[in-house]
Order: sequence, then C-alpha cells, then structure tokens
Amino acid sequence: MSVRREPISRRDRPAKPALSRGWITETAVRIMREEGLEKVTMRRLAQELDTGPASLYVYVANTAELHAAVLDALLGEIDLTGRDGGEGWREQLRAVMRSYTLVLFQYPQLARSALVARPSGENYLRLVDRVLDLLSRSGAPREQVAWGVDKLLQDATATAAEQSARERDPAAEEEWSATVRAFGAAGADKHPAIAAHMPALVGGSPEERFRWSFDVLVNGIVGTPVPGAQG
Repeated sequence: MSVRREPISRRDRPAKPALSRGWITETAVRIMREEGLEKVTMRRLAQELDTGPASLYVYVANTAELHAAVLDALLGEIDLTGRDGGEGWREQLRAVMRSYTLVLFQYPQLARSALVARPSGENYLRLVDRVLDLLSRSGAPREQVAWGVDKLLQDATATAAEQSARERDPAAEEEWSATVRAFGAAGADKHPAIAAHMPALVGGSPEERFRWSFDVLVNGIVGTPVPGAQG
C-alpha cells in the first residue's frame, strides 16, 4: 500500500497575515522609526505589506488618517500617571504634559503633523481623559476644563514641533544666535520696548520657560470663564 505524502508548498515565504488596521499601523510605525514620516505613504506601506494600495483604503481612508493612526500608536508611550511630578494635581498634570511633549520631541515630522492631524484612537482618548481628570481637580467649572484641554495639547504640540525641529537643524543654533545679537543691538531710540526688556527677552532655560508657560496656561484656564457658560 502506498503512503500518501503531504504536499510541499512551493512558496518561498510564509503566507501573509490578513490585513488589519492594527497591522497596517504597526508597519507604518516601524517605517517611520526607520526611515522617517515622509516615507509613510500608502504606496510605500502597500509595498511593505505586499499588497495593492487599494486594499489599504478599506482600513485607512488616506495618508492623513494613516499619520493620525501612527500618532495615536505613539501616544501609548506617554506616562499618564504623572507620579514623577509629585502628589498634587498641578504637578501631575505638568508631568503628563511633559511626557506628551517628549514623545513628540523624538519625531519632529510627526510633531508637525500633529498640529493638523488629530488622532481619535484609544491612546488619544486615554490622554484626553487623564488631562480632563487632573485639570478638573482644580475646581474650575466644567466648561473651562473642557476648553482648557485643547489649549494645553495645542501648546505642547507646538512646543514639541518647534523645539524638535531646532534640535535637528544644523543652522538653528546660528539663527538663534543671530536673533539674540539683533535684540542686543537694538537701540532704545528705534526699538525702545526691546531694549527695555533685554536680557529677559532671551533669558531663561528651556525648563524654566516650559514650567512658566504651563503655569500661565493653567492659571488662565482656571481663572477665565467660558463666554456664555452658566456660572
């Protein structure tokens, strides 16, 4: 009696996993880490996943949505506990916002993209929920807390985009030095306000300016009523 042999696959590689939004996002994150956000396109992603670009549109509508999904995946790296900041709500909120800024700081192109591409995934929802929770402990009215979250995230995103771009631009330091020299040379006759506010205009460390900016925003959010809101 002859023994039936198992068929031998002629494929040179294992079968492809089924496409999913999670797998697409994971692959996009890997491409971004290795090659930069500009390489995260639908065509490049389809090539990496060995499929056609049309197949990806079932899961991701366009490149902007893809970048938003990548951003949301990276937001999972944020430390939402805020424990490093201290015991108070303000200190913990500052620590959470710093962690958010540092995550974006690692990816300058993504930070710039985040200014216009707002994610809607689970990690983003966790971030917003945590910021709302901490800010509400200030005792500020609900409307001010709700609007304040947007301002905090906008400021942190813009700061990360600006600072990370400067860090990676060889000409940035010289450009800033030129600005400082211009301010220092501004005469009181032509630019009296600049002269009166030097050297404070360019003073302070990044850490000092971060803390001050955070306090300015939080104090304004807590102390400024929303127009038309019920007291």
